[in-house]
Amino acid sequence: MNYKVLLTTSGIGGRIGDLTKYTNKALVRIGKKPTISYIIEAYPKEVPIVVTLGYFGDQVRDFLGLAYPDRKFEFVTVDKYEGPGTSLGYSMLQAKDRLNCPFIFHAADTITEDVIQAPDHNWIAGFKEGDSTKYASWKLINDDTLVFSEKGATEYDYLHMGLIGIFEYEKFWQELGKLYTANPNNSTLNDCQTVEKMLASGSRFEMENYATWRDIGSAAALHSARQTAKDHFDNLDKIDESIFLFDDFVIKFFYDKEVIRKRVERAGILSGLVPEIEGARDNFYRYKFVKGDLYSRVVNPSDFKEFLKWSKENLWTKKESVSKEEFKKVCKDFYHAKTLKRIEKFLTENNIKDSEEVINGEQVPAINDLIAKIDFDWLSKAEQYRMHGDFILDNILKTKDSYCLVDWRQDFGGLTEVGDLYYDLAKLNHNLTVNHDIVNANQFTIKKREHIIDCDILRRENLVSCQKVLDGFIAENGLDMKKVKVLTGLIWLNMSPLHHHPFNIFLYYFGKLNLWRALKD
Repeated sequence: MNYKVLLTTSGIGGRIGDLTKYTNKALVRIGKKPTISYIIEAYPKEVPIVVTLGYFGDQVRDFLGLAYPDRKFEFVTVDKYEGPGTSLGYSMLQAKDRLNCPFIFHAADTITEDVIQAPDHNWIAGFKEGDSTKYASWKLINDDTLVFSEKGATEYDYLHMGLIGIFEYEKFWQELGKLYTANPNNSTLNDCQTVEKMLASGSRFEMENYATWRDIGSAAALHSARQTAKDHFDNLDKIDESIFLFDDFVIKFFYDKEVIRKRVERAGILSGLVPEIEGARDNFYRYKFVKGDLYSRVVNPSDFKEFLKWSKENLWTKKESVSKEEFKKVCKDFYHAKTLKRIEKFLTENNIKDSEEVINGEQVPAINDLIAKIDFDWLSKAEQYRMHGDFILDNILKTKDSYCLVDWRQDFGGLTEVGDLYYDLAKLNHNLTVNHDIVNANQFTIKKREHIIDCDILRRENLVSCQKVLDGFIAENGLDMKKVKVLTGLIWLNMSPLHHHPFNIFLYYFGKLNLWRALKD
């Protein structure tokens, strides 16, 4: 039958915290993809999907255009989506003119793996297990009478999933319109209240028992959905960026549109070493999926030696883009000014006072004293190279015949064509110790008792062996090991305000300790 799907993405989604500070709740990642992808892909390609836009609506439109160019979307802009007079019911009414046919309403925070049937009759998707204090519910009486309850029902048969099929679409819009006219400021106006009115006027709805339901409407529910997702994907959350993995392509999101522009530009500079860019919009770019193994999972000392040789021959090529004096200034700002800002941000956000401390049994000076001991003229005196910028094992793919680099940095201190080779080496050095799989498994420790700190992290044996290979490469090529070590300590300090607790605390003190060790050497 011919029908459409109504997907409301106009709301703010504030119940999942900072993850919606810079993006729409429908674009928050669950497994490898954002929530909206699991919803879109639950329907046949020929079914038109009506999408209401409001909060970061342009992002929703752009993402769908990049990810699903072969799908038919009808976008409806909701003029108000927060404050008095806003509700789910109000947003639904904005799409009324696009839905003069049977349709399915699918809430933007509802994911199911069940087959969703066409709305050839009125139906409600229900789930038998769960907490009725968090969800509205339905009680089935005599197999044909449904009684609706708001959150907190003591007796119920099904929780309301936010998924309904509407065959009697004219009656639905009539009842919803009446409810809105009677009380335009009812912020709770929704699909359930409308269905309840339809039932009272003689309409029949079948309750469909769904076996799977993942809700991402709250922080706890989102966490649960991620843990149980079939395509489970561990990735450190950053509230202003994300990555989505599809079968044939990858989409990167950044809140900062300038990052997207520069990433695409640098993809051209790194052509042949990074995946082919297939398209870009303001906050997104899409590149071709490259088959290969994540290098952090398969690296070994023998192959790592070959990889460093490959990097020297293919990536790290000299190119003078600016004058030597200008490049030295760029390096100094990148290493000195940025570090000071990041440290200040970390200390302020965590209410920590800079002081001398004992870290892992070593007396370590206050961070400001440590920074003062660094000769930034020496550190910033560098040659210009083409570089990756975030050169970690997790951003390298081992392909059948070679290597492919992903997630390249958008610039180096504003420069897109060149950067400091030592920064790439320090990033690699950092990742051989602080590895993402270890962090995701919480296999690090941080204990703080006033000015006494203990910090430690598990290291895989093959990464320790690869560390020796990197040390040998640095020595064989006449490079300065002390520079690499100092920059590695600065990288950990710079990372500290960007990550979750307690990993942020670990990074700060681990960085401080290793910077002190590097300076002593």
